[in-house]
Amino acid sequence: MKYRFLRLLLFFSALAWGVSVFGVVLPWSSATVVLNKLGAESIPNDPMLNYWLRMASGAFTGVGIFFLAVALRPDKFTNVIGIVAILMFAEGLVLLFYGLKLNLSPFPFYCDSIFCLIAGTGIWLLRHDVELKRQQPQIRSALSQ
Repeated sequence: MKYRFLRLLLFFSALAWGVSVFGVVLPWSSATVVLNKLGAESIPNDPMLNYWLRMASGAFTGVGIFFLAVALRPDKFTNVIGIVAILMFAEGLVLLFYGLKLNLSPFPFYCDSIFCLIAGTGIWLLRHDVELKRQQPQIRSALSQ
């Protein structure tokens, strides 16, 4: 059960990061509408801002793809699960600190911060269950002999 919950946290993390793919593919005019709905004020049609949106969105999408790979095969990525947990938690702290410092409205930064803190903590607490899951067939085999 814990193993499934770990995978669920990893899949949700993949989705949370991977949704950034829209920032890569949306036309600038559509992207600014979405950003405005998320709380951004007037965004000028600046080529450098357009480029930075694509750069950040591409990086975040890559993180999402990595989380998806870990969620699909946690047994192959046992050595990085603890690291991604720490990075998620640290990202939650960064988002919370700057969201409060910049006096942002609660949506979306509360959601982002809380998700990263909870997912990071959950992944950290469940990280050893991949090893336990991997050892179960060996234990059953040894017991049946």
